[in-house]
Amino acid sequence: MKIKNIIFYFIGALALCSCDDMFEPAKENNRQEEAMYEESKYAHGLLIYGYDCLPYYSTTTTDVATDDAVTNVKNSSYLDIATGAWEADWDPMSMWNLCKSGIQYVNLFLEKVEKVKWAPSAASKQKMFTDRLKGEAFGLRALFYYHLLQAHGGYADDGVLYGVPLLTKSEDASSDFNQPRATFSACVKQIFADCDSAIALLPQDYADIKTESEIPDKYHRIGAQITGYNLVFGTKSRNLMSAKIAEAVKAQAALLAASPAFREQSGVTSAEAATLCANMLKHIGGKDGFDPTGNIWYKNTKMLDPAAAEMPEILWRADRSKDASQERSNFPPTLYGNGQVNPSQNLVDAFPMRNGRPITDPKSGYNPNDPYANRDPRLAEDIIYNGMKFRKTTIITGTYPNEKNETDDNLTSIATSTRTGYYMKKLLREDVNPLSSNLIEQQHIYPRIRSTEIFLAYAEAANDAWGPKGDPTGIGFTAYDVIKLIRERAGLATNEANMPLPEGDVYLEECAADQAKMTELIRNERRLELCFENKRFWDLRRWLLPLNESVRGMKITRNEETSELSYSIMEEVEKRDFDNSYQIYGPIPKAEILRWSNLKQNKGWR
Repeated sequence: MKIKNIIFYFIGALALCSCDDMFEPAKENNRQEEAMYEESKYAHGLLIYGYDCLPYYSTTTTDVATDDAVTNVKNSSYLDIATGAWEADWDPMSMWNLCKSGIQYVNLFLEKVEKVKWAPSAASKQKMFTDRLKGEAFGLRALFYYHLLQAHGGYADDGVLYGVPLLTKSEDASSDFNQPRATFSACVKQIFADCDSAIALLPQDYADIKTESEIPDKYHRIGAQITGYNLVFGTKSRNLMSAKIAEAVKAQAALLAASPAFREQSGVTSAEAATLCANMLKHIGGKDGFDPTGNIWYKNTKMLDPAAAEMPEILWRADRSKDASQERSNFPPTLYGNGQVNPSQNLVDAFPMRNGRPITDPKSGYNPNDPYANRDPRLAEDIIYNGMKFRKTTIITGTYPNEKNETDDNLTSIATSTRTGYYMKKLLREDVNPLSSNLIEQQHIYPRIRSTEIFLAYAEAANDAWGPKGDPTGIGFTAYDVIKLIRERAGLATNEANMPLPEGDVYLEECAADQAKMTELIRNERRLELCFENKRFWDLRRWLLPLNESVRGMKITRNEETSELSYSIMEEVEKRDFDNSYQIYGPIPKAEILRWSNLKQNKGWR
């Protein structure tokens, strides 16, 4: 049974990701390998399969296993792992099968791409197509390895920090599958090398050109024309892997490697991570590329329209979809939703006061008897709390009815009610109606990489390397500058009329004089800016912060005679049952450990 004769039979057996119907020739597993060299669509299918294995979520998923949220879905696998069911043979966070399948596809593609007749009638088009597709494949392979490191990198019993087996060639029936894990540092080097290969072959962005002078010299010399260049590298290819995206993946991998959980043996310093983030940010204009509306991208209706230009905030996204699924899952029950993601009091408390000070600061002005007054404007943007108007409806999450005498939105009132006293608001469009009899769907996107994430990555690494105001890269801004931009965009250090406070952002200035306080502030700003975007679980682990902080909630009662509200914290809505001594690092799947003797398990996992 040779791969030469039945290549798709074998890769189909290896792949565990959902790739059905991606392209017609995949169904014809008995076709000869030579056929793909004559039929470009047939060969391109391998790369398309790689894209189909991208390890991104399209909904809020992993946050409910952190201190940021819980879910009211009783059979949620993420609820299970958060409450003690996480095992090496049961790991909803695993990226092993999905990403290894993606790597197999792109390795196969890289081995065939040079032989395929992409545009046999024009040498310039043939070269451009070959370069672009190779670049995409290198970028995808780097991305898959990054996600594998994030999910499965860790220390084994021998004290070595390992990554995953490094495979840069496709596997077939004659391959030795009993491969050891490469060191974490070797995996990072491979990610960097693949990103560099992608960057060398791909354009920063896919855009149509208008003059021959814009054609890169290497293609102009072999006869490339404007129409041919635009066919390969123009706007129709937008949202494929590009040099900009590869730079972002490299920056993400560097930040992971320089984080406290990995830095001792990763071979990457915070200075290197900051420099790589800076290089990426230079290509979007540095500070000038910071999107002033980037924190509310999900409800920027004009920019969500398919005919609109791409948002500056979104570096890479999934395809647009017109639906009501997010709203159906997360609207409060009185608005025909299932209220599935319930933000925690822990997260609510992380939002500072409008003056920029944490609510624990005696100078903040926080009033526990009026806990939502004068708070960071992002709180009202991201979370539905008691008494808030949403879709022209007053949402009551306390223990008393609303003006219509409804109680379904109340704390634990029905199966779809909130468990914490809060509903998620971020990512939802208020102009959607999920009720099937009066369904109104709207356009949505889900970002894979946001520019704010890379700005925050730069701030984190730069502060760790050079302090709050160090800038040896010459990028023109510091960790302090980034956090100032983010907090100004949020509306902090302003009064209720959105006018700047005369004293400015005093708390930020205090943090700027103390590297440790700035670290805490940067981590908190990242928590707020990226909440409900499946980042928190991975951030807690790479920062070596406790995973087992119990999730708190808010119970609100009303005095029926005086209508006075009373607020009391529920200290343990859900107990987190993680073991911080080893679950900071995820497991290698137990089935793989049992199958292959050369694979070492991360310590603590059995």
